[in-house]
Amino acid sequence: MGPQLERTKVDELAAMFLRDYRINGRKSLSDAEARWKYHLKPFFGGMRAIDLSSEQLARYVDKRQQEKAANATINRELSALKRMFRIGQQSTPPKVVRAPKFPKLSENNIRKGFLEDGQYRKLIEYCPELWFRSLVECGRTYSWRISELLTMRVNQVDVSQRVIRLEPGTTKNRDGREVLMTDEVWKLLSALVHGKSAEDHVFTRSNGRPVCDFRVTWQKACAYAGVPDLLFHDLRRTGAMNLRRAGVAEGIIMKIGGWRTRSVFERYAIVSRSDMNDAILKLQESAKRAEQERIQTEERQAQIRAQIGQNDAIPNPLTASRAVN
Repeated sequence: MGPQLERTKVDELAAMFLRDYRINGRKSLSDAEARWKYHLKPFFGGMRAIDLSSEQLARYVDKRQQEKAANATINRELSALKRMFRIGQQSTPPKVVRAPKFPKLSENNIRKGFLEDGQYRKLIEYCPELWFRSLVECGRTYSWRISELLTMRVNQVDVSQRVIRLEPGTTKNRDGREVLMTDEVWKLLSALVHGKSAEDHVFTRSNGRPVCDFRVTWQKACAYAGVPDLLFHDLRRTGAMNLRRAGVAEGIIMKIGGWRTRSVFERYAIVSRSDMNDAILKLQESAKRAEQERIQTEERQAQIRAQIGQNDAIPNPLTASRAVN
């Protein structure tokens, strides 16, 4: 190991990591910068890369857990640090030649929130403004992320064909999507885009300004609807569950909502308690039908045996006449 490799610090790897994010136009650049600035840098900044050990990583995990950070949050931070070392190894010449084994903490990140129809009506009752109604309706219909909705432009909404397009590169996973509007979505979006130019934002307030942050309105509406802990992101689970109940295949639901991997999709716990109750009731009905069929079969067999026994008890006329002769 040369002196250059020995002098490489984690700060240098972090700079390469963030530059890679900027060059590739990663939408999560701000998140990566925040993870480094507020959490990783205070602990690992100034440290030589060769001094990073499993013991150091364990201490970092312990520190973050004492700060009440969720395991999922810590995993994202460690994943960023791991990526820094990978970029350092792949650079020419290499900045590091080895990396420690990074821990993977168990996560309890199942989505639990769900918006029932009655709660939806209460939300809209609190804030009946067109932009709010449209955001909630699109979120619970298509399971789209709030960032995908707020950045939508008028040229992505084809009112005549009743189609919405999310262009490739504009979504979190960078995949494009195209969906048909429901009657309600078509009615709301038609009103929203009326009179706007192609590059205008779809979701704008009554004063014409694009909707950027509506957390206060959302929190107040949720409190009014009796679901104070509901997140807008929970509408992804709501939409997926509604599509599943409508009989849509899970692969199609994943494409509509923009879930690329099955493992991420399963975090949303798409099967609800009512779905599971329905499954048990179906099982119960199936068992009842099977029992009824068994009883009916036994009754038919008993009738056949009884009929055979009666036939044996009736003398054969031909045999009786021969016996007389």
